[in-house]
Amino acid sequence: MPLPDSPSLGIVGAGRIGTALAWGLARKGYAVAAAASRSLGSAEKLAAGIPGCRATTDAQALASGVDLVILTVPDDAIAPVCAGLRWRAGQAVVHCSGATELSALAPAASAGALTGGFHPLQMFTDPETALRGLPGCTIALEAESPLRETLVRMAEALGCHTLRLPPGTRALYHAGAGYVAAFVNALVKDAIAVWSPLGLTEADAIRALLPLLRGTADSIERSGPALGMAGPASRGDLGTMEKHVRALAALDPQLLDLYRRLALRTVALGVERGSLSPEKAAALRALLG
Repeated sequence: MPLPDSPSLGIVGAGRIGTALAWGLARKGYAVAAAASRSLGSAEKLAAGIPGCRATTDAQALASGVDLVILTVPDDAIAPVCAGLRWRAGQAVVHCSGATELSALAPAASAGALTGGFHPLQMFTDPETALRGLPGCTIALEAESPLRETLVRMAEALGCHTLRLPPGTRALYHAGAGYVAAFVNALVKDAIAVWSPLGLTEADAIRALLPLLRGTADSIERSGPALGMAGPASRGDLGTMEKHVRALAALDPQLLDLYRRLALRTVALGVERGSLSPEKAAALRALLG
């Protein structure tokens, strides 16, 4: 049974993701009929941004009254929340987790509901900031027809690109995204630690590093990871990397260990871009191995 072209929506979970998606879809003409949360105050805050949206703590009442339920609860709560609700044939439910497989929605599927995944590949802080960042980002979708077409229209209404996930690949998808999300935070923190002898405050270091980080992202967008890479491995600059190794060895052996492992990865990119001779690559690997 196909869903309506513009299905009525209900949001279960009134945190940052749920609020941003609800407000964004409502502003694009979707009927966001209700928001449910264990905290009535949170549901009311979400609903206050959408004319006609009802706030409730009764997730079952919400699920019974809309065409499409969007679960934006924490990952570990998806399966129990889904199992605790009664579903009907023809309606749909999607979760917004990157790593959770659709098997978490099996009770809904067994009742005849359509199930899917709708994961915005975006950092969510406050809802308005998240809304401004949604256009141009990618939403990873997993669903069969006719729900897939409905989710594509929703993503396009938000100004987003779509990426279709094959079944069983969500953990790999989410882990890969983590390399350019949470791991970057850890690397920036390490860069600040490496700069500690310079006497800079963390704020000074971040102000200096962020334009470099943005430039790296722009270069990757233009040319890809290999051709867009700068740094000593891209030039085969063995002398500079030797200086790095000596300085880090004196500062913190743990930071040196991570530097060696990451730098070895850049050697492979240097080979891929064609800027390293086999001899240069071998020398760099000997230094870093």
